[in-house]
Amino acid sequence: MPNYKQRLGAYGEILAANFLIGKGCRIIDRNFRTTYGEIDLIATNGDELLFIEVKTRTASGYGYPELAVDNRKISRLAKAAEIYLNKNGRKYCWRLDIVSVEINKFAKLAKIRWFKDAGNNCY
Repeated sequence: MPNYKQRLGAYGEILAANFLIGKGCRIIDRNFRTTYGEIDLIATNGDELLFIEVKTRTASGYGYPELAVDNRKISRLAKAAEIYLNKNGRKYCWRLDIVSVEINKFAKLAKIRWFKDAGNNCY
């Protein structure tokens, strides 16, 4: 059974996916795991391929969710993206984005922010 942190992360990914769909994206894969880590969401937006890291928080005690994605994490996600592209035989210019989800449990509201272009490459 998933623990609280895992359930929160899964819920944040659902909210992020719905948010992105509302912005015109199409989710093509979820939770792609590699030795470098997991890519939460993979989407297309027009002719762009997006690898999306979702960070979810219920309190600001640890800072904004997006601040948890440092340069080391971005580097590992870029390597995971290359594995995805090799595995799926796709050649694309791609982009790494961050979706930050802040959940207010008491008001039952979520604040979602989309940070585009944390990293990109053509492969």
